Amino acid sequence: MKQRYSLRDYKFSLVVLVLAISVIGIFMVRSARPEYMTRQILGVVLGVAVMVVISLIDYNWVLNFYWLLYGINLILLIAVLLVGTSSHGATRWLDLGFVQFQPSDLAKILTILFFARFLMDREESIKSPKTILQAVVLILPTLVLIVMQPNLSTTICVAALFCALLYIAGLSYKIVGPALLILIPAVIIFLTIAVQPNQPLLKDYQQKRILAWLEPEKYTDEDSYQQLNSVKAIGSGQLLGKGYDNDEATSVKNGNFVSEPQTDFIFAIIGEELGFVGCCVVIFLLLLIVIDCILIGLKAKDTGGRIICGGVASLVGIQTFINISVTTMIFPNTGLSLPFVSYGLTSIVCFYMGIGFVLNVGLQPNKYQ
Repeated sequence: MKQRYSLRDYKFSLVVLVLAISVIGIFMVRSARPEYMTRQILGVVLGVAVMVVISLIDYNWVLNFYWLLYGINLILLIAVLLVGTSSHGATRWLDLGFVQFQPSDLAKILTILFFARFLMDREESIKSPKTILQAVVLILPTLVLIVMQPNLSTTICVAALFCALLYIAGLSYKIVGPALLILIPAVIIFLTIAVQPNQPLLKDYQQKRILAWLEPEKYTDEDSYQQLNSVKAIGSGQLLGKGYDNDEATSVKNGNFVSEPQTDFIFAIIGEELGFVGCCVVIFLLLLIVIDCILIGLKAKDTGGRIICGGVASLVGIQTFINISVTTMIFPNTGLSLPFVSYGLTSIVCFYMGIGFVLNVGLQPNKYQ
């Protein structure tokens, strides 16, 4: 049945927030690497177009094809391993000729859509071991294919997202609590094994990143170099920063103190140039996006809509937390973008796709009507 929407139900507050953070992203990418600014603008324009189109498509109609979406996700991830493009020792991209596409970014959105329908159909049995086991079995191929690229950071992000989706769907805290009690010691054991010589769990560069995080003073000239410089750059910005697009030779971008300042370490550029105030503005805008998605989800007409909104909110929050934690050395060095801010066409468009689905949920008659 064709949906009729009212313009007054369109969540323009969310649109304004994502546009505001995207504009900041354009300017920060220009400061970090001017040659990427045009492509960043193109990514935002394309993302906005995709967001508007998706926002007008009934999300329940899309969820009818959830198994097809699941299959497309696996096919794309398998294609990366077979014919993907490699860079810096990782194979994460598909070369489409006019652009390089990163399927692992799309996998996050497709995971949200698939489990929105899968868990909605099993709402009454979400707490049963059978449903939980089925969900775990279904997420495992995605996690395995991403970790094989290798892309450990995205694997962790998708795994955390999956846990959030289960909780949003109604998984009891009585199950979540014991799971955390098991997970925390498991992480400690994993780290203990991971730092041992000839360990079988991680590749050499991944092990070095963890060692550099645990003992940065021993790796100041190698693997902890970027994170230490990132922390110094953020601290040097103090309250108001050194000024946008400053050309000091000692700046984190001009001195080549971090690689890829336009992507993984763009928060270091923000901290150095815009200071504590600029960092707070970026974090606050991303927080407002998360809150807006949650508020829309609370009024969703069904569980599927609630899971979509909560999933997108969780994705933005998780990826923001991981990215900023890396630049401030709370976490080991990983390769995740800062949502709507970092350079990357696939990342930007996929986040806008997620916002488009949230907007459509907001357009549907809510459960209180």
